[in-house]
Amino acid sequence: MTLRLFHCSMIFFLPINPRFSSITVTDKDGEKRWKRVEVRLKDHVHVPVFASGMSAQFYDECLDHYLSKTAMEEFPQSQPLWEVHIIKYPTSHAASNIVFKFHHSLGDGISLMGALLSCLKRADNPSLPSTFPSAKLHTSKDGGNFSMFRKVPRFLSSAYNTLSEICSTIVKSSLVEDDKTPIRSRHPGVEFLPLSITTTTFSLDHIKQIRARLGVTLNDVITGTIFLGTRMYMETASQGSGNARSTSLVLLNTRMHGGYRSVQEMVKPDAELPWGNHFAFLNIPIPKLRDADQARNNPLQFVFDARKVIKKRRSSFGVYLTAKYLQLVGRFLGPERASKYIHGTLENTSMGITNLMGPTEQLAVADNPINGLYFVVTGAPQVHVNSPENNFRSKFNIINELKTVCFDANTEPYGRSGELCGKSQGCFAGGKGFHRFTEAQVTHREGI
Repeated sequence: MTLRLFHCSMIFFLPINPRFSSITVTDKDGEKRWKRVEVRLKDHVHVPVFASGMSAQFYDECLDHYLSKTAMEEFPQSQPLWEVHIIKYPTSHAASNIVFKFHHSLGDGISLMGALLSCLKRADNPSLPSTFPSAKLHTSKDGGNFSMFRKVPRFLSSAYNTLSEICSTIVKSSLVEDDKTPIRSRHPGVEFLPLSITTTTFSLDHIKQIRARLGVTLNDVITGTIFLGTRMYMETASQGSGNARSTSLVLLNTRMHGGYRSVQEMVKPDAELPWGNHFAFLNIPIPKLRDADQARNNPLQFVFDARKVIKKRRSSFGVYLTAKYLQLVGRFLGPERASKYIHGTLENTSMGITNLMGPTEQLAVADNPINGLYFVVTGAPQVHVNSPENNFRSKFNIINELKTVCFDANTEPYGRSGELCGKSQGCFAGGKGFHRFTEAQVTHREGI
């Protein structure tokens, strides 16, 4: 299997984009640019060696320690910014584990996951392409027959929300920061602390039942559930913090079309889903808990309230203007300035949320079935929750990537008391085969 992964790395990663075989150098004018270099796969593919003949629980600890160490290590600047780690020891969840680590300058989640999916085949029939859930557009029940009396208020509301979102983004990046809470310690350099990763599992069937009852989207339910669990944890860890000022950054893909395309399609000049970094973010205030007992007794109302907040922000054009602003900053002021802007926004907020769509069929790599695809963003000075959708399993998991272990991996909305100083991640998984297939993107202070 190791040799086949070497071959996969050479075939798929190197031709994708010149950056997979380039390093950054500074020219005589002091400007950084990409320089093509020779790629030695032995520098990029790592196979750690642990003690042999040990228990699955022992290898669980070895894997957790290895992931924490690998996630926090910086890329060597003398070689291209990607790595593959193959852990060939059976844990309590899988026979083997593979970690793909990419620098964010190579591309965003859509680009990198598209590249990874190019290496995978369907487990049931490798000759057939993988399929993904279709993106459903939400249309108004009134059709297109709107009177002028309805169009004008909608336009004014959208304009107000857009202006509010732009102002909020600028203020959050430099002036106003969230309160100190159990999920935001304000400790300097928290992004460099060791990580601890656990998982919490939810039933997708239950989430779909809530979606049907409230008449909202799947992402609305997942986001509302995350917000509710976070607020209840905060209140349990520190009384009163459930009503503190806390903001979530919802990271969004700004491409005009959703889903994935093949690598060959993404790298075309006029591609509908172009390769690269095409994302922006919305500042979403995390709804306040107000009454913990009421939230426990009527959690659906909290989810519905969270949906209202998200819908209001989503109705603006702020996310597209933010994306354009980041592009202009990166083009005229350099990637370091754009990275500093993003880091400032992350540092002043409490949580980041994003998601990636998963395939509807089980996949395999080198003829080995994959248990789940997980992705983790490291190096950000805040809590991160990623909520991917994986339809070939009936479970929705959340990876809790913490600086201090304090979020118990069970079905309760909050776990042990303690201070959460770092980040958490969402994922999808289930079944047998490879347990983690991780996209670790190091973003802090290394450009975008």
